[in-house]
Amino acid sequence: MAGTIHIATCQFAVSSSIQQNSRSICRYIRKASSSGADIVHFSECALSGYVGTDFPNFANYDWELLKTETLKIMSLAAEQKIWVVLGSTHQLTKPNKPHNSLYLINSKGEIVDRYDKRFCTPGDLKRMTPGNHFVNFEINGVKCSLLICFDLRFPELYRGLYKEGVNCIFQSFYNAKQSGPSIHSHIMHQTMQSNAACNNFWISMSNSSGYYAPYPSCFIQPDGKIIGKLKNNKSGMMINTVDLKKQFYDPMKNFREMAIHGQLNNSNSKTSDPRSKNRTTL
Repeated sequence: MAGTIHIATCQFAVSSSIQQNSRSICRYIRKASSSGADIVHFSECALSGYVGTDFPNFANYDWELLKTETLKIMSLAAEQKIWVVLGSTHQLTKPNKPHNSLYLINSKGEIVDRYDKRFCTPGDLKRMTPGNHFVNFEINGVKCSLLICFDLRFPELYRGLYKEGVNCIFQSFYNAKQSGPSIHSHIMHQTMQSNAACNNFWISMSNSSGYYAPYPSCFIQPDGKIIGKLKNNKSGMMINTVDLKKQFYDPMKNFREMAIHGQLNNSNSKTSDPRSKNRTTL
């Protein structure tokens, strides 16, 4: 149906083993397809493993195996007729450092685009090259885009996507091998809820699982409410539906464009009242 997409948001314990990661990904692709999903969404570096966390650096990294397993996943996407948002790592020409990426694979098994993490953490920057572009695409009349983890700290990205008419964001994370609860336990969902509500976005938020993930994958509707959440530190999948016909509480609706264009109050007139201008007397 136009304006409707069914999204399978997945999490599993990503490891340094490309083949083990691939088996988990393929299992969820099949499960998502059989459950009626249009697109399946995986976490940051879901296939490749996360450099600096799952393995120390790219010395002796098996790039050929990564390519082989990526092609296998692409073939399965075509077989199952489902779109895939695949977290991985994209090799660049030496001496350039790789990109932390999301491959966008369509239901024909083709890579139609690749999003490269635009804002890398200080640790990422030692091993990764930041990206410089948005990746927007459309399924069933729903305009979607891709972001990765630390991008959530930059509201300018979300405003940029709002201005491009995006309805739904697939954002992949990897916070799954911490020693225990952290500040991320209290701010990551909340920050994404704010990004959704301030810009009227649907958001699929996929995190890795394992010990210890301070927050699980979740799905957020445009008013900022979490309507789906997986269990913390456990592999799983959930399916949620984006429906553009639904209306949500949006108190900014009549004023958002005003603020975006630099008018930082919601009055079209200026008062000449001296009692307004004098701010130091009662």
